[in-house]
Amino acid sequence: MSNRLREQGSVHLSIRIEADGTASSVIVTRSSGFQRLDEAAVTAALKWRYVLRSGGTPRPDTYQHVVRFELN
Repeated sequence: MSNRLREQGSVHLSIRIEADGTASSVIVTRSSGFQRLDEAAVTAALKWRYVLRSGGTPRPDTYQHVVRFELN
């Protein structure tokens, strides 16, 4: 639907990452202006796996990420 409506934009996310590499929460800190794009970015970020290490040991942390939706 977003593609047909030519929706584009960037979604800024704050992602809470646990020591096991999973995302426990995702917050939209800046919307793309389109609810569908924001929801797609959150859904994707919750499925990703992350690696955050401190001295070789996995650790929990918060990560800021921007997801860009661009039509070509």
